[in-house]
Amino acid sequence: MKKFLRWLIHVVVKLIARVEAVGYDKLPEKGGFVIACNHLGILDAPMAYYALDNWNLFIPVAEKWEEVPILKWLGKYLNFIFINRFAPDLKAMREIMKRMSEGQTLIIAPEGTRARDEKMAQGKPGVAYLASKMNWQIVPVAISGTEDRIIRGNLKRFRRTNIKITAGDAFTLPSFPRENREETLQEYADEIMCRIAVMLPEKNRGYYSEHPYLKELLKKNEI
Repeated sequence: MKKFLRWLIHVVVKLIARVEAVGYDKLPEKGGFVIACNHLGILDAPMAYYALDNWNLFIPVAEKWEEVPILKWLGKYLNFIFINRFAPDLKAMREIMKRMSEGQTLIIAPEGTRARDEKMAQGKPGVAYLASKMNWQIVPVAISGTEDRIIRGNLKRFRRTNIKITAGDAFTLPSFPRENREETLQEYADEIMCRIAVMLPEKNRGYYSEHPYLKELLKKNEI
């Protein structure tokens, strides 16, 4: 079934999009790291399987989708972890840590949901908590062109959509904070998001468009 799904994802994506992937050489050779990306549209999740062509990965998905029979069935083969976004989900967190210890790659959008206004929202601290506590490497990945509005519009005109996926340098967060945890973890989450935002078109940067750390990164890129 996985082979069929891999084939199907590649066929569908190639029919509706032209995908440019940049920065593959920056990915760690072995699993057990985090790919943190922005979330513009429903096509983002299949992009992970298309662009990486690697099924040693897993994706946390909002618990509401577990109620959709086809997605619950697909989740068995696409390595979904259904997670409660609105309360601490210890069962899901334990499963994430277990899979990471086995060398799988976590694909996660810190925003928690797709950007319906096509702009980045503030990232949630969940992945920052795990990454700082477990000292996981994080690879920031920026996805542009997957906005639902653009995809639908091009499909109506029988046009393929240009999608770009850009990977940045891997990094690690400082150790898990002992004091001011909530504030510090949010700062860690904002750092992750800024590292993604710097690779995005300005129109998609949203909440982070004026963030001091983003401006610092943009200035470094100019040098």
